[in-house]
Amino acid sequence: MATTVKDQLILNILKEDQVPQNKITVLGVGAVGMACAIRILMKDLADELALADVIEDKLKGEMMDLQHGSLFLKTPKIVSGKDYSVTANSKLVVVTTGACQEEGESHLNLVQCNVNIFKFIIPNIVKYSPNCKLLIISNPVDILRYVAWKLSGFPKNRITGNGYNLDSAHFHYLMEERLGVHSSSCHGQVLGEHRDSSVLVWSGMNVAGVSLKNLYPALGTDAHSENWKEVHKQVAESAYEVIKLKGYTSWASGLSVADLAESIMKNLRRVHPISTMIKDLYGFNEDVFLSDPCVLGQNGISDVVKVTLNP
Repeated sequence: MATTVKDQLILNILKEDQVPQNKITVLGVGAVGMACAIRILMKDLADELALADVIEDKLKGEMMDLQHGSLFLKTPKIVSGKDYSVTANSKLVVVTTGACQEEGESHLNLVQCNVNIFKFIIPNIVKYSPNCKLLIISNPVDILRYVAWKLSGFPKNRITGNGYNLDSAHFHYLMEERLGVHSSSCHGQVLGEHRDSSVLVWSGMNVAGVSLKNLYPALGTDAHSENWKEVHKQVAESAYEVIKLKGYTSWASGLSVADLAESIMKNLRRVHPISTMIKDLYGFNEDVFLSDPCVLGQNGISDVVKVTLNP
């Protein structure tokens, strides 16, 4: 009887279940989607990575490009497909699909186009991965997180958005530049709506527990000679500057998404400023999604930190 090289080499002693245990799907293989994918791979967060998009040639090309580097990765399986069956059994689905923000365009202008896209993709995600967590990157993230919540029927804890995890990281970087202290040791939160109408919590800014507002009560106001108020403006407008210079944003988003994915996949229960339902907080009585510090783990958002805010 003819045998293969594999038959000659290997004696199989166990028929294994091939269902992945820690699968992550990235929807959209544009610049942001691939930045997310490469960082997820580099952090060894998944035993299978799936890519899905409607542009079949680019999709296959991106998959092959990653597969060719598999020697340098610890993710044993990388797959792709236009059909959403490729996303089946995902623990986490990262949604980057949607219209791109153009130079000078508000991310709010993308609402209707991206809502229409979500009406197709969200039911398909639910069909193939009914127990997954959803991480929304598409803009405007707070509104689209609400849309995903309504379309999916998922409990609100299982859907989050990148929100101010990225903006707060940028804020930490600007603190580092001004103070000469690494950004991981600089603490401060940017809350509220992603980008244009954000709120920087000056009273929470600290290094090693030392409040900058206590040192300089005028911090963040026009009366402060060092003009730290400009820092907040830089955070709010940073994406527009990057889009003007290179046409799109990608790398920082990918780094931020992998950071959030790590908290979910490893159940780290770290606190991240991310988009969440803030009903019954800060005087809100309606179903509104905005960024607030949240405890993030294997079940998504388990707790919301009640930040002390003045009027």
